[in-house]
Amino acid sequence: MLDLVWMTLLGYLLGSISGSLVLGRLYGVDIRSMGSGNAGGTNAFRSVGWLFAIMVVLVDIGKGVMAALLVPMLPPLFGESLPLTTPSVGALCGLAAVIGHVWPVYFGFRGGKGAGTAVGVIAVVAPWCILPLVVVWLVVLLGTGYVGLATVLAGLSLVPSIWLLGPEQIAPALGVVAIALACLLLFTHRSNLARLKSGTENRFEKARVIKRRQ
Repeated sequence: MLDLVWMTLLGYLLGSISGSLVLGRLYGVDIRSMGSGNAGGTNAFRSVGWLFAIMVVLVDIGKGVMAALLVPMLPPLFGESLPLTTPSVGALCGLAAVIGHVWPVYFGFRGGKGAGTAVGVIAVVAPWCILPLVVVWLVVLLGTGYVGLATVLAGLSLVPSIWLLGPEQIAPALGVVAIALACLLLFTHRSNLARLKSGTENRFEKARVIKRRQ
């Protein structure tokens, strides 16, 4: 049990390495004081530029991959047999990394919204969900121009996708983590949904390809 605890903690610490804040120090900026104030890829793009945003997203996805893939492969420190299968441990460590991204211990617990890190985790523990996630995200973005709405709906699509499109036998931990990730993305995007309801949500007009072609 102790090995599962330190692995989960390591996943959280990996997740706490915020791409936008680490790279922002190299650029001499703190994007939490710019734009929407969120330390994520969308605000990085709007506030600093596309190159900075790409690097941020790569770091955020990468740490999700590392937490879910590499941490469970580490040798046990206490010589215990883990109470969960390797995919389940990866899912748990990955969830901890997403939590670390949202509430990073290194940056005063003020981080991003967790979408990029969640993608990295899902790519490892449930790769069959990536295509439907991307399809939902693109359709909503191209149809509405709302990044937050696209991310929330893509996150919610994770729950049916993990059972309907995956192998016959799914580890219960994967289902629990899928639900937890969907709920977490819904929570971290609550301000986007509130602005959407009030009609004040920022929209990427250039992304509304479907409407512009009508």
